[in-house]
Order: sequence, then structure tokens, then C-alpha cells
Amino acid sequence: MKCRIIKEYRFEAAQTLPCLPDSHKCTKMHGHSFKIEIAVEGEVDPKIGWVYDHALISRAMNPLMDMLDHSYLNDIEGMTNPTIENMAAWFWVRLAPQLPGLCEIVIHETPTARCVFRGEF
Repeated sequence: MKCRIIKEYRFEAAQTLPCLPDSHKCTKMHGHSFKIEIAVEGEVDPKIGWVYDHALISRAMNPLMDMLDHSYLNDIEGMTNPTIENMAAWFWVRLAPQLPGLCEIVIHETPTARCVFRGEF
């Protein structure tokens, strides 16, 4: 049996989007309450009954959450233009080596706006 498990994380951060036209409101510093969903997919181990230990996802994510929460994203290495698209790729590069079966990262910047990334560069 194949399943996908999803673990959710939240953090608060400020950002500017410097690559937009100067007239765009997001070139000014602003903040979001980000929600991130990390999805891992694979075969359910019939012996234990799960795909993957959620604690292993948290072990990989916690250092990233510590780095990002209540930060100015533009100051973080690799996030000079922290759109949710670029952020999803940033997470993927850091998580994929640690999380076999990583299949999707979803980043919500507002309750109605999100990005879905499946590791295709």
C-alpha cells in the first residue's frame, strides 16, 4: 500500500521582494504568517503500519524553523528574493537529502495564496 503523509509547520517572518517593479507594494517590508506542508510518500511498512516517522520530518525541519521564525527572510543565505516559489525550492534543497520520499512542499503566505512545489527545477 502506498500513502502520503503530510506534516505542517508555521512561522512568522518579514520580507521584501526586491525584484518587483518599484511601484509594487511588496517591495516594501511586510510580514506573513507562513504555513508550510511537507509531504513524504512511500510504501507503508506492513510491520509497523506507517510510511515514515513524523519525528524524522520534524528533526529535519526544526533547525530551518528556528532560522526563519521572526526573521527578516532577505538576510538568510539563499533568500535574497524570498517569493514563496523561491522559498519552496530553498526548503527542497535542504530537506530532500534528509527525507527519502519527499514529494511535495506547499507554502501558504496568506490563507488564500500558496505555492506547490514538487522538486522540479
